[in-house]
Amino acid sequence: MKEKSENLKLFKNKKDRKPAGRRGKKFRSMFVLMFLGMTLLTVVPIVGIQLFYSSYLISNARQNRVQVLKDYGDNIAGELVNSGYLDGQISELLDTELQDFSGLYNGRAIVVNSAYEVRFDTYGVLTGHYLVTEDSVTAMTGEDKTHYYSSADKLAFTYTIRDDEGNVCGMILFYVSCADLTVTYKSINHTMMGIIVAIACILTLISYFTARKFTKPLQTMASSFNRIAEGHFDEKVELSGFTEMEQLSSAFNVMVEQLKALEDSRQEFVSNVSHELKTPLTSMKVLADSLNSQENVPVEIYQDFMHDIGSEIDRENKIINDLLSLVRMNKTESEPNITHCSINTLLENILKRVRPIADRKNVETVLESYKQVEADCDELKLTLAVTNIVENAIKYNIAGGWVQVTLDADDEYYYINIADSGIGIPEESQDKVFDRFYRVDKARSRETGGTGLGLSISKTIVEMHHGQIKVKSKVDEGTTFSIRIPLVYTSEAKE
Repeated sequence: MKEKSENLKLFKNKKDRKPAGRRGKKFRSMFVLMFLGMTLLTVVPIVGIQLFYSSYLISNARQNRVQVLKDYGDNIAGELVNSGYLDGQISELLDTELQDFSGLYNGRAIVVNSAYEVRFDTYGVLTGHYLVTEDSVTAMTGEDKTHYYSSADKLAFTYTIRDDEGNVCGMILFYVSCADLTVTYKSINHTMMGIIVAIACILTLISYFTARKFTKPLQTMASSFNRIAEGHFDEKVELSGFTEMEQLSSAFNVMVEQLKALEDSRQEFVSNVSHELKTPLTSMKVLADSLNSQENVPVEIYQDFMHDIGSEIDRENKIINDLLSLVRMNKTESEPNITHCSINTLLENILKRVRPIADRKNVETVLESYKQVEADCDELKLTLAVTNIVENAIKYNIAGGWVQVTLDADDEYYYINIADSGIGIPEESQDKVFDRFYRVDKARSRETGGTGLGLSISKTIVEMHHGQIKVKSKVDEGTTFSIRIPLVYTSEAKE
């Protein structure tokens, strides 16, 4: 461990690292990206809204002015037609009214009859002349037209005059100034810009402190990860503030505790597994030496010894397979070989195989099936899972005890319960019995040859079938393992 820690320190030494560009390093920083992102997401939309609103404000003001011109045209058109003004009649009242309206908006009004003769011009320049332009021709076809001259800040609006029957009688060409609207718009826009700048500054500060608030705990976590990588499994992190950060802190501390426990269990596992692997080899050597030391051994005895040697070989294979299962058995790399099989027959075969072990310990094994159950499963893997639990129930039982396996099912799941009258599991250990390498009673496990792998493998297999496994136990009273697995296997696990 000491050598490993020193190697890690060497790799972490800044002098040994290739220097990264400052710019690239900054933009890989979560704080910088978060700060810039929050700033852009808050400030840019507000600026965009301000620009849109400003454009909308002046455009709407101009449209309102056009509407005023149109309304005025609607009001005065009838008088122009009915008074004969367009046909040549003189009306000082209409002249005055048109002059006053033009002066109200610092503009100009030109009244033209259907013959394109100018009957009135606010400036008096075109009165009595003919006005044939694109706009006047368009207006005579019955189409009103609006145009804004940005250089002069003026609106030009042509209003078509119609009689009561809807016939075009002439037109009014309005030129009105928008200078007053522009002054008002600029005043409002300057005020809004001041407000936007103030809001942008506030949001930028909020983004900065929020980014700091989020990333500072992560920096603390990173420092703790480095210490754990150096072998300091006593590292603890206490983060406060956000609920999620407190949860992260708690989860981190739990992870460190589990890593420490895993490291301890792995160190102990090395000695346990070496002993476990030697046991079948020792038994095979004793059996082989017994055969070699006897002459003219009867065939029955020879076959019995060879059968025992075969059993020990199977036992050795089981241990090796258990070890390999820890590497191979996971959902992403090992898919179950699903077939439709009888769960009743599977359990009967399991109890039949373990009965000699139970008889040697004077433990009664009982199978109770409430109904015939046909289900989808990986028969080899499920057999391994149940066998591990049943063998543990026998190993950690009392002389004259019992192991009862029950099978039941409903419309969706089948249920396997494995109950025993054994020594039980302490309450504080029940959440850990499925952890790899964990053993409740280390001394007793060594005597029985336990490696702490069986229950972990069993849980992995059950979950591979999209099932669940639970344990309930009391010390000196016994233990019950409950398994629930769907009758029909699907590639996707149910919620």
